[in-house]
Amino acid sequence: MTGAGEKSASRQAALVVLAGVSCALHVGKLPVAIPVLRDSLGMNLVQAGFLLSLVQLAGMTLGLLVGSMADRLGPRRVMLAGLVLLAFGSAWGALAQDVRVLLATRVIEGMGFLLAVLPAPGLLRLQVHHAPTLARSLGWWGAYMPLGTFLALLAGVPLLALLGWRGLWGLLAALSLLAALALARGVPRQTAAGPASSLGPRLARTLRAPGPWLMALGFFVYSGQWLAVVGFLPTIYHQAGYSNSTVGLLSALAAGINMAGNIGAGRWLARGAQPGLVLAMAYLAMGVGSVVAFAAQGYPVCQYLAVLVFSGVGGLIPGTLFGLSVSLAPDRDTVSTTVGWMQQFSALGQFLGPPVVAWVATQVGGWHLTWTVTALSSLVGMLLAVRLQTVWKQRAGV
Repeated sequence: MTGAGEKSASRQAALVVLAGVSCALHVGKLPVAIPVLRDSLGMNLVQAGFLLSLVQLAGMTLGLLVGSMADRLGPRRVMLAGLVLLAFGSAWGALAQDVRVLLATRVIEGMGFLLAVLPAPGLLRLQVHHAPTLARSLGWWGAYMPLGTFLALLAGVPLLALLGWRGLWGLLAALSLLAALALARGVPRQTAAGPASSLGPRLARTLRAPGPWLMALGFFVYSGQWLAVVGFLPTIYHQAGYSNSTVGLLSALAAGINMAGNIGAGRWLARGAQPGLVLAMAYLAMGVGSVVAFAAQGYPVCQYLAVLVFSGVGGLIPGTLFGLSVSLAPDRDTVSTTVGWMQQFSALGQFLGPPVVAWVATQVGGWHLTWTVTALSSLVGMLLAVRLQTVWKQRAGV
């Protein structure tokens, strides 16, 4: 690839990543808005819980099918449709006068989110042909969620004060439309879609291969423990007596530092790092970090540093798994299908991880033994990393 071609591909990859960040803002806008929504719409805690979880519904149930559809119709087309649907859901939500309508719009947002983010690794593979550039781009893609979450947590409170929750919903709807326009103009069309009748064989090829299963399970044990630890940080620090501003800053930093691992994974893989070793090191860091974070009672600085290690080094996992998705998919036409399978398990982990950790904390009367859940997840992850390294070597002919 020429220097000019590589620069053009890098610009296109940047547009894809920025589109993903705009999607992640819709996920991150809700936690900071819940107190305002409760006052404005009379929403109770149960409804707030559903509002938080409904965005995962599409990913848990339709990831594999949406991925296959993206492989069939083309990832660019599906991603554009998702951005528009996400904008529609957010704009309609801004007009909601009761909780039921807002819940319905959140389902629409969840479907738009899935359509917009799931095809991205496949689109990057089509647009970026230089292997090291592709590895770096996929590492950046793995950072879209922590970056969007960080920005939403950091800017959400002042934007709510300035615009109100309806204004914030409308602003993010406009941002998604701008992302769709930039993607449509900046990323050229591709003609790599598969044949119309290939849905069944495509799914069968994906589910028969070991790579998609191993990567999906790897995401499951990662996403569940990451969301459990980072998601409960505000609760833990509120219970410890920290102020709201301090809790917000500490939580945003813990979420945002995750993107450093994602980006680092892309750079390491571009330089020839062994993906299985990177994964094993990251799972080990998450295991040790969670033990210290939950067990070192009375040492708050040490605990928080352990959380930063847990989240930052743990970020190597999604960056590496997204990088592997383009090489361990059964073939070129099943990349989005493979990512869809990974998405389903990632959403399932996010759905199950926090309740399991909360149940353990409730049973023992505190957070001091919840590290057992995260440590077990990390151990399983290390075993999966060893197996993934073997499969990767077989596919790469090493």
